[in-house]
Amino acid sequence: MSRFLSAFAIVFLLTLSAASQDRNTWQMDPPHSSAQFSVRHLGVSTVRGAFTKVSGTVQYDANDPSKDSLQATIDATSVDTRVEMRDNDLRSSNYLDVQKYPTITFVSKKVEAAGSGKLKITGDLTIHGVTKEVVLDVDGPSAPIKDPWGNQRMGVSATTTINRMDFGVAGGKGMIGDDISITLDIEMTRK
Repeated sequence: MSRFLSAFAIVFLLTLSAASQDRNTWQMDPPHSSAQFSVRHLGVSTVRGAFTKVSGTVQYDANDPSKDSLQATIDATSVDTRVEMRDNDLRSSNYLDVQKYPTITFVSKKVEAAGSGKLKITGDLTIHGVTKEVVLDVDGPSAPIKDPWGNQRMGVSATTTINRMDFGVAGGKGMIGDDISITLDIEMTRK
């Protein structure tokens, strides 16, 4: 009888742990999320673009940011600067080499509060097969709302700046600036 109670207690605790994790797990909503970037062109103007295919998972605990995590994947082939010839060049081996490196990934290592309604997420960004630690400055998340389909939704915006040369994206030297400003706008859902 005591073995039965011990087994029952273990199953019960595992179920509670899984339910708690499910309650804290949010999925990125790809149609309502994007990764935008901007870079100086010839030192006289700023070119802006986006990656239109973003997916990932967020663990979020409103009471303890140290339990939060983010895993995001960007489809590098989805680059869009509104100029087909430039987009094809960005996909080529001159820049992103999407045939060899089809995804850009971010995996958080540490999340900490950075003031009211703000977080700082430190993690590994992999572009062009090179992984470097970066810090995302995050506004949000917004307060969760219930959508018309009964799901919970919330959003965040995150920014960082990287040096493309650190990731081996070296095309267009002298024409294209080295610093790339990145903004992630992410909408997340939870059933």
